[in-house]
Amino acid sequence: MSDLEETLELKLDFSKIAKIAERCKDVIPVAVQNADTKEVILVAYTNEQAMKESFEKRKLILWSTSRNQHWFKGETSGETFDLLEARVNCEQNSLLYLVRPCRGGICHTKNAAGQPRNCYYRRIDFDTLALTNLDK
Repeated sequence: MSDLEETLELKLDFSKIAKIAERCKDVIPVAVQNADTKEVILVAYTNEQAMKESFEKRKLILWSTSRNQHWFKGETSGETFDLLEARVNCEQNSLLYLVRPCRGGICHTKNAAGQPRNCYYRRIDFDTLALTNLDK
């Protein structure tokens, strides 16, 4: 894992959307929510083909902006997700996927016990901007 993924210093990438726009055309954001816990476990991107494949297979399939290719979540790690429901926002420029983990968490990072976690594992202190790891 990289320092960025484990640091307790806030280092936000405010240029992420601009970088995506340069490389990946025709994608929209997808908030991924655990259907059982209601926790938002990932924000990712999809294109029309990945969305249709996800709907057809009822599995979490996205578009990887870093690899610029389809991303069947869990294909290599085994941490797959069943797609239970999809919703669209009012402007039809983002989606919400409600998923159920088949096994484990969604993040490529792991806690000290070696278990995959969800992507939102650090809390920001409003006053100091320091991060607290909630899933060590």
